[in-house]
Amino acid sequence: MKVTIDTKSGFCYGVVSAISKAEELVAEGCSVYSLGDIVHNDLEVARLERLGVRTISHAELANIAPSSNTKVLIRAHGEPKSTYHRLEECALGYADATCPVVAKLQKLTIEADRQMSEVGGRVLILGKKGHAEVVGLNGQIDNRAIVVEKLSDLDEIDFNHPIFLLSQTTQSLALFSQVRDEVLSRSTNPESVVVRDTICRQVAGREEHLRAFASECDMVVFVCGAKSSNGKVLFETCHNANPHSIKIESPEELRAEMFEGVENVGICGATSTPHWLMEQVRDTILELTKTL
Repeated sequence: MKVTIDTKSGFCYGVVSAISKAEELVAEGCSVYSLGDIVHNDLEVARLERLGVRTISHAELANIAPSSNTKVLIRAHGEPKSTYHRLEECALGYADATCPVVAKLQKLTIEADRQMSEVGGRVLILGKKGHAEVVGLNGQIDNRAIVVEKLSDLDEIDFNHPIFLLSQTTQSLALFSQVRDEVLSRSTNPESVVVRDTICRQVAGREEHLRAFASECDMVVFVCGAKSSNGKVLFETCHNANPHSIKIESPEELRAEMFEGVENVGICGATSTPHWLMEQVRDTILELTKTL
């Protein structure tokens, strides 16, 4: 049995930076509170909680006693402006680990809203409704943007007005292209449509690589948390390239019979999947298949 871990899978820069910041603060003796899951992977969140990083909701901010030793961590997804105001009201210090790519997109969202307000247009954000990054983006402009998840959502848009189209950083390039083309075709004045492809290439660039990786394997085991939007996109890429692809959250989901007749297994994951977890999956597969 040959088991290969994809070298390009695993944490993206923004996630690595946020986790490193949390670990540094704990090492300095701070009480660290992550505002929401620091990454959409329950096993990595549990590891960090064992180190002392506590995950809280926005509603729980009022329960934290302010001190110079307490830090609220703004995760890589970013936050709306209202969160920073709330932290000030609660007199809580914070460490901002917003991914630089997301932070740049937040500024662009503000500029897009300014431009559209001058001409009676609207900002459209291709993204998952309720996703932390999208909430943070729309929260930069008091939720004036319209969030589009799928092509049918465009039926609610008035295309007689100018449009500024942006995207959540982890969206599919293919879907963005479809939405862009549909917006341009429906607009009564395509010249008034502004399109900015704001998909992170560290994420999007993995799709082509994963297609090649998956096609070279007899079977693919894709590892990611159930909450990972990026994981859903990348797993679909794997499955399209190799129908013998399965998605799991932890090694405990694996069974020996899954690998009967399989000689070459590939392991890959989302930008929220820790490398140590993919290594555990590899070791579990090798252990399960020793007698096959």
